[in-house]
Amino acid sequence: MQQPTSRWQDHPETRRFGAAPARLPEWLRKNLSSGHQAAHTDKLISELGLHTICESGRCPNRNECYSQKTASFMILGDRCTRNCHYCSVAPGKPLPPDPNEPENLAEAVQRLGLKHAVITSVTRDDLEDEGLEHFRLVTEALRRKNPELILEILTPDFKRDQERAVSALALLPIDIFNHNIETVRAVHRRVRPQGGYDLSLRLLSRMRLRLPDRVTKSGAMLGLGETRDEVIQMLSDLRAAGCRMLTLGQYLQPDKTACPVERFVTPQEFADYKTLAEQMGFELVESGPFVRSSYHAQDSFIKLSRLIPSHREARSA
Repeated sequence: MQQPTSRWQDHPETRRFGAAPARLPEWLRKNLSSGHQAAHTDKLISELGLHTICESGRCPNRNECYSQKTASFMILGDRCTRNCHYCSVAPGKPLPPDPNEPENLAEAVQRLGLKHAVITSVTRDDLEDEGLEHFRLVTEALRRKNPELILEILTPDFKRDQERAVSALALLPIDIFNHNIETVRAVHRRVRPQGGYDLSLRLLSRMRLRLPDRVTKSGAMLGLGETRDEVIQMLSDLRAAGCRMLTLGQYLQPDKTACPVERFVTPQEFADYKTLAEQMGFELVESGPFVRSSYHAQDSFIKLSRLIPSHREARSA
């Protein structure tokens, strides 16, 4: 069978810094073996007909998170209406939203005993409301069945009508609003041609203004050709948009058709960015080669608790 060829081999914006790195450095080599609990989590997710970004996104932390009974659930199917050049989630025509998904997801979270659940989705530009009603059904089902759960949503950019989206999202019973900017301005168009750097910043800023008592979060991948100055500017832009939480991780090419890795960022560089971000005012920063938006989410429960404000008491009153 003929192997897929990279659409980036001769791309004019690729290889900003010369030849591609030849092999994975030691700090990116990881034992991917899974244990009993990982198999149990995988079975439960399959049994309830659910999807996770851990699986669809080919996350390197999949087995580790499953072993710790954590998972980032992906709603609205496993086909995306966009074709971002860093992601392995399959593009194509999605199926209609599954009416059983909200209750099945709430049951999975309860059976796994999660304290912190992350709910993301494929982009659904095909739906008139871009999936907002399904987000409502899912989050309300989760809250009914798991009232003490720290509930985080990681959303698309809702570029068709952000004002409508923000009005709807502001009514959801969530604790953390997350939208990943993904990369710096100079690289953004190449990596996310159907998205927009400023579009993402506007969504984060609008959510922060509508929900000043909630936690706003974003994340980015490094190693796509960005410079240090560009990363610093991105961090400054995110702080100006009101982000309080930040994740920075190494981009890893998911398949041969995706954007190539420009360079491997060292653990010391990630540590330096963490220090810099904290100095800029981010309240919780996860920065390292294997960090992803929801990596070690359950381990962050104690840290997150101090950021979850009195809106929880107000909601239960």
